[in-house]
Amino acid sequence: MSRLLCISVALLTLLSAGRAVADPLEGSRPNIILVMTDDQGMGDLACMGNPILKTPNLDRFYERSTRFTDFQVSPTCAPTRSALMSGRAPFKNGVTHTIQQRERMALDTFTLPQALKSAGYATGLFGKWHLGDEDEYLPGNRGFDEVLMHGAGGIGQTGLGDFMVNKENCYFDNVLLHNDTVVQTKGFCTDLFFQAGLAWIKKQEEVGTPYFAYLALNAPHGPFIAPDAYKKRFLDEGYNVDTAARYGMVENIDDNFGLLWEKLNEWGALENTLLIFMTDNGMSMRAIKKNGKPVQKYNAGLRAGKNSPYEGGTHVPAFWYWKGVLGEGVDVDALTAHIDIYKTFSELAGVNLPTEMQSLDGRSLLPLLKNPNADWDDRELFFHCGRWSTGQRDAYKFRNCAVRTKQWRLVNNKELYNILTDPGETTDVSGSHPEVVERLRKSYAEWWSSVLPLMVNEGLPQAKKKPLVDRYNEQLKNQGIPEWGPDTL
Repeated sequence: MSRLLCISVALLTLLSAGRAVADPLEGSRPNIILVMTDDQGMGDLACMGNPILKTPNLDRFYERSTRFTDFQVSPTCAPTRSALMSGRAPFKNGVTHTIQQRERMALDTFTLPQALKSAGYATGLFGKWHLGDEDEYLPGNRGFDEVLMHGAGGIGQTGLGDFMVNKENCYFDNVLLHNDTVVQTKGFCTDLFFQAGLAWIKKQEEVGTPYFAYLALNAPHGPFIAPDAYKKRFLDEGYNVDTAARYGMVENIDDNFGLLWEKLNEWGALENTLLIFMTDNGMSMRAIKKNGKPVQKYNAGLRAGKNSPYEGGTHVPAFWYWKGVLGEGVDVDALTAHIDIYKTFSELAGVNLPTEMQSLDGRSLLPLLKNPNADWDDRELFFHCGRWSTGQRDAYKFRNCAVRTKQWRLVNNKELYNILTDPGETTDVSGSHPEVVERLRKSYAEWWSSVLPLMVNEGLPQAKKKPLVDRYNEQLKNQGIPEWGPDTL
């Protein structure tokens, strides 16, 4: 190839990467696959600078994606999931905790899968639901056609409602709920959720039905358990067992994501599929040691992690890929959030939302997907870790909370950080910007007052029944627990 031709190809590639989308995205009806991992922070990828991990598939995906560089979620699991499913702040769904019945998404919510189903989409969930295990709260009754899920907040959390037998061999050969039947599965949980998702996706591709596949992984949430083959490299290099297992879980996710991408390409699906990778909150990781010596955790320069009101608790990766439609290697620096996904997916799918439903807090991201430099008004996003003890809500009004604008983050109603110049939140500048503090305090107070009446799960007694455990016991007695596995790809 001549030098001139090489230069021309390079210029065309750069222009393609940064161009605005020419065709309308509204009503374009792509398939949508959302892969969301659990407790994987901004720094838990090699492409984000992690010096220990090897994540070649997600690194390649990052290079070819449109990346939202300032994407915000909630500080913990269930709240983020409820925001995705509802398009509004988690507290407005009654979700203020991950346990104590306060993870149950309000039943009057018109969910994202219900919206997509109304537009003719097939909908599938594979992995973690964490928005209520009672029958009326289960995903099969909230808009999902196909469901393969564990109970509670995590596999093996039997005290919180997962199937009791999962504690015996946590993350391997799990008992799960497949639609209306409790089933016995084989293999490592992450492998299974990807294989089940892929098998279901293949069926939709064969019949030509547009689909929404939600691969909501429980990994790399603790307990930290990975197949031996994924721990070996880290153990051989001298890392402690917890690090080997957690990072092994991440590298297993990477391999499975690579398989997903490969199969979509093989099936000719990438040209009509929006594929997204994101995480549900900041990093949760125990101490790293190598040959017995402490190693600093890599968190991409962010302060704190999961269950924190600082950036490290809520700032996560968000990579969006649609072959031939979205720009490749493009950064979108606007302040965006999980509450924006509902409107975005609805507009893509051509959903006619009902007039009687919850008000949406989010914005459509389509202007930014069309043009990364599109006008995007500043906004205020509100965060609270929740998790107060029963009866202590009012005392926690200003504890573990934050307000975020494009430039500022006000933490606990008193600390102020200039995120544009200090993304690591090292210097409190509240003393030099009292007018900003006062403005954000006022906004937060108004927001808090607005969500109080919608916290429908507050003050409930500790649940004594475990619905999925009861279902398991009844099915075991009456018909047994069948073995189940996804169709071979």
